[in-house]
Amino acid sequence: MSLTSAPSPPITRKRRSHFLSGGLGGLLSAVILQPADLLKTRLQQAPPPGSSATATLLTTIRAIAKGPAPIRQLWRGTLPSAIRTGAGSAMYFSSLNFVRNMLSGRGHRQAGSSSLPQLGGLANLAAGAATRAGIGYVMMPVTVLKVRYESSLYTYTSLLSAGRDIFRTEGVRGFFSGWGATAVRDAPYAGLYVLFYEQAKKSLSKLQMRGVGAGAAAMDDNTAMAINSVSGAGAAAAATAVTNPFDALKTRIQVDPDKYRNMFAAAKLVWNEEGPGGRRWKGRALFDGLGLRVARKAISSALAWGVYERMVR
Repeated sequence: MSLTSAPSPPITRKRRSHFLSGGLGGLLSAVILQPADLLKTRLQQAPPPGSSATATLLTTIRAIAKGPAPIRQLWRGTLPSAIRTGAGSAMYFSSLNFVRNMLSGRGHRQAGSSSLPQLGGLANLAAGAATRAGIGYVMMPVTVLKVRYESSLYTYTSLLSAGRDIFRTEGVRGFFSGWGATAVRDAPYAGLYVLFYEQAKKSLSKLQMRGVGAGAAAMDDNTAMAINSVSGAGAAAAATAVTNPFDALKTRIQVDPDKYRNMFAAAKLVWNEEGPGGRRWKGRALFDGLGLRVARKAISSALAWGVYERMVR
């Protein structure tokens, strides 16, 4: 009897490739772009009690620069961010591919730069929204730890101490703070993202193939990766701009759940307490961190989806 293991079935290998490719893309973007995530959290957190000053990107960077180990501080929260984005992306990409294969009912692949199942606009919207909402719930405890780490209101020294403190003061419920706002943010974001991404890939692929001529060979990997990366960046920027208010509310709830009990209470407090006045108009806080979030999402999506589809391809 042979002791060599049998080769993995094709379906198992494909699922593994989607899982590993998604995880690698997410991990790279998490580590490289952690400073942008930290700065966004600092801008979105509530101002200190009694303070009328409004945090800006410049004042936030200056405050970090004046503190101890500024470079290290910019990457504070990298571990929970890497766990959340790496593991979350791996589960998201593999689950999304599974859902889209089920909806397509066949193994047909798009022509051009894509290596994923072909679906209509509504099916892409539904697949992205449902998958992201489910994975977001599973990863919520890590997300709460990540946001607390990034905030300047906490001085946790380790993930274990952070977890103990949240459990002691808030119980299990504390690890799911902001789930409502996260779901309202993630489901539309992911649905719109997949819709925009697939449409952009299709349009850019047609444009590229038209430029090289009808008799050209199949698109090479480098061109496909460039199209996928550009499509990912554009789709992320558009979807992020639409959903930023829910991201701002999510941050408030996760940083201070005693004050911001739920999405509706947080929205009311932000609207009534932080505007108008000075240079801020009413509701301005709902768009705090928009520029940073758009830039970070665009770059991370270009990296994550470009690497993902290249490895799968």
